[in-house]
Amino acid sequence: MSAIKDQVVQALRDDEGKALVELAEQRAILLAKKVKASQLRKLFYEVRAIEAEWSQGEGKNSAAVRRLVMFKPKLAYQVSRQQGLRSLQEVIDPAIDYVVDTPEDFPRFVELFEAILAYFYAHGGRDW
Repeated sequence: MSAIKDQVVQALRDDEGKALVELAEQRAILLAKKVKASQLRKLFYEVRAIEAEWSQGEGKNSAAVRRLVMFKPKLAYQVSRQQGLRSLQEVIDPAIDYVVDTPEDFPRFVELFEAILAYFYAHGGRDW
């Protein structure tokens, strides 16, 4: 496993949430310097839509799981248009892989994205 993947898995497994918060802040600092808030919000809206479907799905075969997996190519496309999002992709891709194997931890994936967005704004991220 790569170092970042290990860090993501540890953050998602951490019951106290400290590792998740630290990871989110590290990534948000990088993002605040390179991307617009509207770019992150657009991605976050998709995560929220997946979250809404998640509670209706049943296990690994649900439409929400498929939508979550399909979020990876959507994010990859956005990274190709805005390289500053790469630091987000480095965290979100392994988080998605982890959640697909451990669906009960999906709420922690959402918390990770929420924390990144919150710290993004706290560290000066805005639309320029």
